[in-house]
Amino acid sequence: MNILIIEDEARIARRLQRMTAEFFTNKPAHIIICDSLQKGLDQIADQAPDLLLLDLNLNGDNGFEVLEQMVAASFHTIIVSANIDKAITAFTYGVLDFVPKPFDQERLFQALNRFVNPVLKSDNSIKYVAVKRAGQIRLINIAEIIYIKGAGIYTELHLKNGQQELHDKSLELLQQLLPDGFERVHKSYLVNFKQVEKILINPGTRYGILLKTGEVLPVGRSKYKELKDKMI
Repeated sequence: MNILIIEDEARIARRLQRMTAEFFTNKPAHIIICDSLQKGLDQIADQAPDLLLLDLNLNGDNGFEVLEQMVAASFHTIIVSANIDKAITAFTYGVLDFVPKPFDQERLFQALNRFVNPVLKSDNSIKYVAVKRAGQIRLINIAEIIYIKGAGIYTELHLKNGQQELHDKSLELLQQLLPDGFERVHKSYLVNFKQVEKILINPGTRYGILLKTGEVLPVGRSKYKELKDKMI
């Protein structure tokens, strides 16, 4: 596992490195520290990490430049910053957690636990997800998403207006960021449950869900009973 820390204060960077290494004692991690925005961007371009720990104030440079350039990237980001007024914006850019400075081991471990346990949700209910198209960042209202389809390492956001937006995160990573109203109904589909009309039983004991748009999506056999209970 590759972990990148972008932090300009050496003392804090070493503390993050030590705590992170301790957390991953049973799963050795390769941890790299970059003390400037540009070094961090160069490192990501050379080798994308599995996890990024990012400060927002980097010797006067804005750490949001990393989020703007890497929005919806295939890795998770945890912000570690004193700029708590930027938390809502950070979550819009798809960060996994926001750890305020000064921080202790318990709070950092809480964020790292979210990284290793996909079922753990953040207390922050985000309203938008950011996608990048033709170099421009666009915010998508989560309420406008009908369902999300896995497309390899990417995902397709299917919207109420009939449009589709490509997101760089996998279905598994994106599921960690979305509120509880989104249900994994199949290995390839994540659905906004408010958009579900009813559950279908097709010939051959194959299951599906009918959406309010009239579309029918497959339901995994192991998910059928759970979804049926939620519909009652």
